[in-house]
Amino acid sequence: MKSGTGPIPLISILIVEDEEQTRELLANTLSRKFLDVAIHTTGNGRTGLELFRKLTPEIVITDINMPEMGGFQLVFKIRSLKPDTKLIVLTGCAGEETMKDSVAKEFEIDHFILKPVVLNELFAAVEQCIGGIVQHQT
Repeated sequence: MKSGTGPIPLISILIVEDEEQTRELLANTLSRKFLDVAIHTTGNGRTGLELFRKLTPEIVITDINMPEMGGFQLVFKIRSLKPDTKLIVLTGCAGEETMKDSVAKEFEIDHFILKPVVLNELFAAVEQCIGGIVQHQT
């Protein structure tokens, strides 16, 4: 977000995705859809955790299978640092779709989305997360 173009974002999203094209598509699409949300990106779980500690975003969108640190390990560490963070997990592994409910409960994941990502599904997940954050802030 450019400085001086509007209000300071109240909510920030961290996208942790190792596939560069997917990461850029998600960031560009979300920044156009959610104008007052700051978007941050990184390509692996380890730098994702570093950015999370630095920026403390309200929402994290993460892939599961990534180099250096996987998404579930990242989610576990985020939950220990800031338990109220909204988590949206993406996966390209169809087999993981079958265990989605148990994984979502174990890691307290807010949304579990199968790749290729359907943008309307992602938008709905982000809107629901933002709604929960705003409701909690008031």
